[in-house]
Amino acid sequence: MKRRVGIYIHIPFCRKKCNYCDFLSFPLEETKPEETQSKTKKSAYLKALCEEIRQSHSRLKDCVADTVFIGGGTPSLLSGEEIEELFDELRSCIPLSEDAELSMEMNPGTARPDRLAAYRRAGINRVSVGLQSACDKELELLGRIHTFAQFEQTYAMLRESGFSNLNVDIMSALPFQSMETYAETLERVAALKPEHISAYSLIVEPGTPFYDRFAEGEGQNALPDEETDRRMYAYTTEYLKERGYHRYEISNYARDGFACRHNLKYWQMEEYIGFGLGSASYFGGKRYKNTEDFGTYLSAQGRDEKREETALAREEEMEEFMFLGLRTMRGVPKKAFYDRFGVQMCEVYGSVIDKYVQSGLLVSDSCLRLTDAGIDVSNTVMADFLLSVSV
Repeated sequence: MKRRVGIYIHIPFCRKKCNYCDFLSFPLEETKPEETQSKTKKSAYLKALCEEIRQSHSRLKDCVADTVFIGGGTPSLLSGEEIEELFDELRSCIPLSEDAELSMEMNPGTARPDRLAAYRRAGINRVSVGLQSACDKELELLGRIHTFAQFEQTYAMLRESGFSNLNVDIMSALPFQSMETYAETLERVAALKPEHISAYSLIVEPGTPFYDRFAEGEGQNALPDEETDRRMYAYTTEYLKERGYHRYEISNYARDGFACRHNLKYWQMEEYIGFGLGSASYFGGKRYKNTEDFGTYLSAQGRDEKREETALAREEEMEEFMFLGLRTMRGVPKKAFYDRFGVQMCEVYGSVIDKYVQSGLLVSDSCLRLTDAGIDVSNTVMADFLLSVSV
């Protein structure tokens, strides 16, 4: 029986780097016919990406992919033909299951009807649209290249093109954001009835324009305080629950049957292969990481000597299994822990589990999972699992 894996493909290009973004991405202007520099850069990257996929054939010969996720950056900067060629290359390397979830990220400022039709022909059946806010002032502050009206147009185009599995990304705890403006964003998005909503709380990351402006000094006062941030999170959960969305991971909500299967692979420590600049893989008990240097990636042309490789020790694998699983509302099944490691969870983490069950931050039955109070301080709880293994 073939091993079922997920595939991640990284497209690092975007039209404009957002002010909060610390992802591995950089601007690439879409060009007129006479402007060839950006086209050449994109073509060179896609050539190297396809070569990396081709060279993975022997490694994946006993596998079948049941999820594919194209992320970035802004994958929707690619033309329909480029996406079709990319999927042709992928299918020649590894078979895709008949029920495969094939996802792609999209920026509303780059959507075109002709491209959407080609994406459908390539097999894309799930699109994740980066909205972030329904307030145009907030979008401008974030450095987004679209308005809310453009998002609505993109959403309508996706539905008209036949996409029946859509996610919308939104953000809370933005600078100058109030409870009222966040609630308006949530309500306007929910009214569109997407199948999935990802609601993330802003983290001001070093190296971003937001960090220089809001991480220190008076700028910090522009960020909602911790209590407001928690109110936004609680409101999100309750509001979406009333409208048929279940929270299945700390920041993700879905209608029945529409949880993101690819992301669940990460949280359940299932195997996945990453292609492209800076992409990560977990396969055969090892983690792999591609170079983040663009020139080095192009010169490697898929050769794996530019790829970092780390074999996880048993203790490290236990830590990740707990840390990632606790992000989900299901939590970590105790049987799955025993089946994987041959030891009972309580033998490894008994004192930590007792501590947080007694304080009301964890529930322990057939699974170990965070309570609502535990989610509020999830990083603190998870850190204890990362530091406590001694087997």
